[in-house]
Amino acid sequence: MLILLPPSEGKTPAVSGAPVDPSSLWLPALAPARTRVMKKLVALCSRASERSIVDSLAVLGLSDGQRGEITRNAGLPDAPTAPASRIYTGVLYEALDPISLEISAQEWLYRTAVVFSGLWGVVRLGDHIPAYRCSVGVSLPAPIGGLTPYWRKVLKPTLDQATAGTPVLDLRSGAYAAMWAPGGNAAALRVLQERIVGGVAKRSVVSHFNKATKGRLVRALAVEQAAPASVDELVTALRDLKFTVEEQPGPATGPRRLDVIVTDL
Repeated sequence: MLILLPPSEGKTPAVSGAPVDPSSLWLPALAPARTRVMKKLVALCSRASERSIVDSLAVLGLSDGQRGEITRNAGLPDAPTAPASRIYTGVLYEALDPISLEISAQEWLYRTAVVFSGLWGVVRLGDHIPAYRCSVGVSLPAPIGGLTPYWRKVLKPTLDQATAGTPVLDLRSGAYAAMWAPGGNAAALRVLQERIVGGVAKRSVVSHFNKATKGRLVRALAVEQAAPASVDELVTALRDLKFTVEEQPGPATGPRRLDVIVTDL
């Protein structure tokens, strides 16, 4: 099984560790594409004039108070690295809490879960990367352009081959889901909160709780070291772990649609 995760906007910089080697990350065939994006991002953020800095902030969708992110990006080639599980620190990763897992569960997680990234394309949680700021919605100067179409073209042949015959659980948000579409042996999962309003059960997506539940779900699978061979077995594994899972109608091709229903925040 392969689990697809989004990155977190918040990241904790490493304090030590050798600089990033794009060819050491998962799927080393992507190293040239990663290097091209990193070089273009570093060049964008290395410009020193006030006008250039303002432009870089605009390109990356940052506020004036986030100028430190520009400085950090400019230093990416020499920045210290740490496992991605320590760099990503948003709500999903706080709930997943990889560092507190037993070694065998961590090893399962590092084999099974991968993170989609506007800068790196896709990495495993055990891959060593520096902290950075570059969402997939960014459009870098030519010839890179929009990162979503850039990575969609680059990732498809590599990931299609890497996931052949493997069930895929897709927990990505929409922007990162657009980078690559898994085939039929896959399930896209969303989290819905169910509340009783005026005696009627109503369901809605709640962003913060959606991320936290996904983190807890992956953690539960890691503790169990689940090894489903199909989406049907994945659904069974989640239900055995006491998650309420409902399948929704979907197109005849492409990932199946699963809802996890929760009631408590």
